[in-house]
Amino acid sequence: MTENNNQLYVNGVSLSFGGTQALIDVSFSVRGGEILAIIGPNGAGKTSLLNCINNFYKPDSGEITFNGTQITKLPPHKIAKLGIARTFQHPALYTGLSTVDNLLAARHIHMHQTMVESILYWLGAQREEVKNRRMVEEIIDFLEIEHVRKATVGALPYGLRKRVELGRALAMEPKLLLLDEPMTGMNVEEKEDMARFILDIHELQDTTIMLIEHDMGLVMDIAERVVVLDFGRKIAEGVPDDIRNDPVVIKAYLGQEE
Repeated sequence: MTENNNQLYVNGVSLSFGGTQALIDVSFSVRGGEILAIIGPNGAGKTSLLNCINNFYKPDSGEITFNGTQITKLPPHKIAKLGIARTFQHPALYTGLSTVDNLLAARHIHMHQTMVESILYWLGAQREEVKNRRMVEEIIDFLEIEHVRKATVGALPYGLRKRVELGRALAMEPKLLLLDEPMTGMNVEEKEDMARFILDIHELQDTTIMLIEHDMGLVMDIAERVVVLDFGRKIAEGVPDDIRNDPVVIKAYLGQEE
């Protein structure tokens, strides 16, 4: 992986809420096909950073570029069409719908039939419907959630809801997948399963992944590079071994050296 393989550039991004600075002049890049972890204490600005990439929040200053396109001022739905998908700390699903219907809903950005085709359900729309359902069934098989495919999502255990949300992000066919604490609230077995799915998405689909996660053992095991935030500032960036041994990071986040 070379330095000129950068897919995402975050350049001098700052964000404030009233008098509180959530992000202060944050800059880094994400290389195509890598797993990059964003770590830092609670309130460091990690989720705010993802929200800026999706343009759920509009930065006060700075630019974000994805595959050569400046996305800082694009609305979230256009950013999604460019190939950026997102999961949230707490699952944001249609709780009254089934697993299948939640995943199908995420396919809307890839639906191209005209209104006439939709009404008449002629060949173009029918082929598209078959393609979308086939994609959803492949994701259900991949995430091993066949047993809850027809279950109402709101009735599922928390760990399974997190898995369905990952499936919904995959249904968007992302080039860049943003995962905001995908293992929060999970038990050890569920975390191991989720880590396996993340690695398989990365290796089998060559998907670029940005990951926010508090489980440092997991971060150090699966991330290729790590960016560390503290009070909205980037304080370190590097490979896991360098971050693990960085005295600034140890003091700010990982705990004092013994």
